[in-house]
Amino acid sequence: MATATAKGQAKNKAKAKENKVFTFTWKGINRNGQKASGELKGASATEVRAQLKGQGITPKSVQKKAKPLFSLGGPKIVPMDVAMLTRQIATMLSAGVPLVTAIELLAKSHEKEPMRNLLNTILADLQSGLPFWEALKPHRRYFDDLYVDLVKAGESSGSLDVVFDRIALYREKAEALKSKIKKAMFYPAAVTIVALVVTAILLIKVVPQFEAIFEGFGAELPAFTQFLITCSEFMQAYWLYIFGGAAIGGYLFKRAHEKSQQVRDKTDIFLLKLPVFGEILHKAAIARFSRTLATTFAAGVPLIDGMESAAGASGNAVYRDAIMDIRQEVMAGMQLNTAMHTAGLFPEMLIQMVQIGEEAGSLDDMLNKVASIYEMQVDDAVDGLSSLIEPIMMVVIGGIVGGLIVGMYLPIFQMGDVIG
Repeated sequence: MATATAKGQAKNKAKAKENKVFTFTWKGINRNGQKASGELKGASATEVRAQLKGQGITPKSVQKKAKPLFSLGGPKIVPMDVAMLTRQIATMLSAGVPLVTAIELLAKSHEKEPMRNLLNTILADLQSGLPFWEALKPHRRYFDDLYVDLVKAGESSGSLDVVFDRIALYREKAEALKSKIKKAMFYPAAVTIVALVVTAILLIKVVPQFEAIFEGFGAELPAFTQFLITCSEFMQAYWLYIFGGAAIGGYLFKRAHEKSQQVRDKTDIFLLKLPVFGEILHKAAIARFSRTLATTFAAGVPLIDGMESAAGASGNAVYRDAIMDIRQEVMAGMQLNTAMHTAGLFPEMLIQMVQIGEEAGSLDDMLNKVASIYEMQVDDAVDGLSSLIEPIMMVVIGGIVGGLIVGMYLPIFQMGDVIG
């Protein structure tokens, strides 16, 4: 049995390899007898030659396009690509296109080569008789456990088109929410870094020019000017250590965040306590929890299993742990709304909506409504924060630069008063 399975997997890999699409450069003679050249995509040089002959071109040379010696790795598959792919599959299935045909069409037409290769691998598994969810399972990097579980539920119930429509909506909403959170965090961080760099340049390059002028005054400098000169001398002596230490510290934190669950958990706790940003992250976690649980429940996934997926999708350790505690209470026989109230983390509106949904038998509908409300609140909060941060940051940068300029010209102003 194991030998047969291994042979089947080897056969699928070989078939996927055959289905891979490459870019070829060609030169030939067109119908008018003129020289022509260009690029074509195909699985082999033979296939490309056949395409050219079909276009009335006599090929002289067909070569696989060489990869550049120095490159950034080319286009990569990003979460938004998976969301768009899911929507395309959902649309095709709703239109009555068979699953294998839909995957085959998308594998041929997708603009990114890594996605074409991925789809061809999945296609080979489907053509060998594997269920779709099993074909997706080896590619956890792009299709997480939640995605695979939903597809499995859709195949089991015979409603794959409906499930894919729900997955597509879920992925689109999740990516939109993620984009808003990144926008809220990125803008102030970028402006702060710019302010620090500008300040460092002024202290290292500009202030020393004034210091040379002040040495000829022969008078005591104002306290503020002396403070700026001291800061400038410190920056000139240690700027390399400061920036190097900051870069190394950032790199070490990033590595620790990737490797250590404890570091990630503590970071999540800290972020939730931040003013303004913490409130946005709270609402985002609630929106993700509600949307995920609604999607899994509507797709026929048992509530207990759906809560495990929702815990991971919440995006924050505090909510993850709280949802897993609630899951244990529900497994013990407690109603979901009662367990959520006991956790003391979720807003009253969400708990009431869950209670209404449980009583009316429309839990997924109520959770979707809650998710939409909180996604809208996150959107409004991010827009408000962006419009508020811009003038604040301009004032901060203006104050820093203006303070440095005033500090440098203060001795000159005082000298003018003495002469006057």
